[in-house]
Amino acid sequence: MLAGYSEKKKPLGGYAVLAGLFTLALGSAVASAETADEELPELSWSDLLLLGVATHKLSRIVTKDLVTSPFRAPFVKFKKSAGAGEVEEEARGEGIQEAVGDLITCPYCIAPWVGSAFVLSAERAPRATRTVASIFSVVAVSDFLNGLYARMKD
Repeated sequence: MLAGYSEKKKPLGGYAVLAGLFTLALGSAVASAETADEELPELSWSDLLLLGVATHKLSRIVTKDLVTSPFRAPFVKFKKSAGAGEVEEEARGEGIQEAVGDLITCPYCIAPWVGSAFVLSAERAPRATRTVASIFSVVAVSDFLNGLYARMKD
């Protein structure tokens, strides 16, 4: 059995709604970008790396951070502290409520949403997006160094 996957029946209808919303939003944003008069900038490999690290960090903040738990509360229930300012939660309710709970407690599941927002923002407002992505990337490096320091100290 997959880690974190239970035998409980999953809210497939809710997942379909979320997948449809994601597809509609992404398709609309891409279509809008394609019909814009101005030429959109291309992303360099360094941009993709920056946005990738920022997506990783922001996905963890959205899905696991203790301080963002009030935003997840309508859809999840607290299980336990996971250390390093993170929590373990599980979806509650049924249907769309449970599907949203699954989405917002899984950093792998939310990453396409966050990554899409970063890439599309980078196309429209490259300087502002680079600044925001840089902040989250710096925090990710800091987290890595904090973890390394803690291990070395033990």
